Amino acid sequence: MPLHISSGFDSGNIVCLDASNPCDIRLEIAKDKNSDFYMWFYFRLTGAKDTNCRLRIMNAGGAAYPKGWEDYRAVASSDRENWVRVPTGYQNGVLTIEHMPTTDSLWFAYFAPFSMERHADLIARAQLDDRVRLEVLGETLDGQPIDLLTISGTGGPSNTGKKNFWAIARQHPGESMAEWWMEGFLDRLLDPGDPAAQALLKRADFHVVPNMNPDGSRRGHLRTNAAGANLNREWSEPAMNRSPEVFLVRERMWATGVDFCLDVHGDEALPYNFLAGMMGIPSLSENQKLQQEIFSGALLSASPDFQTKYGYPDAKPGKGNMTLCSNWVAEEFGCLALTLEMPFKDNADRPDPRFGWSPDRTKAFGAAHLKAMLAVLEA
Repeated sequence: MPLHISSGFDSGNIVCLDASNPCDIRLEIAKDKNSDFYMWFYFRLTGAKDTNCRLRIMNAGGAAYPKGWEDYRAVASSDRENWVRVPTGYQNGVLTIEHMPTTDSLWFAYFAPFSMERHADLIARAQLDDRVRLEVLGETLDGQPIDLLTISGTGGPSNTGKKNFWAIARQHPGESMAEWWMEGFLDRLLDPGDPAAQALLKRADFHVVPNMNPDGSRRGHLRTNAAGANLNREWSEPAMNRSPEVFLVRERMWATGVDFCLDVHGDEALPYNFLAGMMGIPSLSENQKLQQEIFSGALLSASPDFQTKYGYPDAKPGKGNMTLCSNWVAEEFGCLALTLEMPFKDNADRPDPRFGWSPDRTKAFGAAHLKAMLAVLEA
């Protein structure tokens, strides 16, 4: 059976240069549209059952974050549900994956994909809860809906002094772990028997955008939308013809107010879970700093996968990048607004040789955040 490489599906990305020899399959990652960003890959290999394969991504050295390839292992799956880490090496600008498929087709990816079909399933499941209102804020440049879930313990948005908590994910579409986080977070928030969820929903309404970048997700982009815009650099001046996703979410934030915001991401290089953002905004208050300490401390207690030793350095006072979501929201609303980063690799503090940082661990981490949010409310 001849070898065949394909990526013409939801979230797929690869260019096949040569698949004539299973020991030397040569590939390239396609750039995001109107951008030089690339790093996300997702493709299917067919016709190599019980054959030792060597797949080389020839342009890995020019990817967005080459250091992200160091100590990295790709994921593979025969059913697109269970993703395991496979031997991967990086040398001289080439990423090499070595594996022997045991099925006719095998899928490889940068991280376990979260397709737009799975997004649709997540939205459909959430809207069945009477406490959830599903709304389309508008459309992306490719004509996809920008979904907003509003969740309230009273069955709808409240004007009785409740706080407004926002959670958004996947501004960078290749960071698929962000929507796995959302799945775990929403599953627990909507669990009617969970005490932390019930306590939260009595005191706060949640505004949740599980996928901020549907176009980039479907196109197989790493970092940008259909126009080539990096959405997490658009928050100071978004435009409907370039970044409608940010423009429309900002409009709704002004309508509801924001008392807390978490923007969920993934980091290519650092093998840790950590928080970032807000510390360099011009009007940073002591109350905001105290709330961050409370949130961080509670998350340390709630999840063994969180840590505070490794992360990004804080921006100097007044020198924060105000085009980032967490900085813009914290400055605009005077609230706690944070960026959560998770690894593409593994959690170096708690390594898992078979799965690495995985969808299941990401979902559990998302669920753990309820306790940290509750700590902020109670403070």
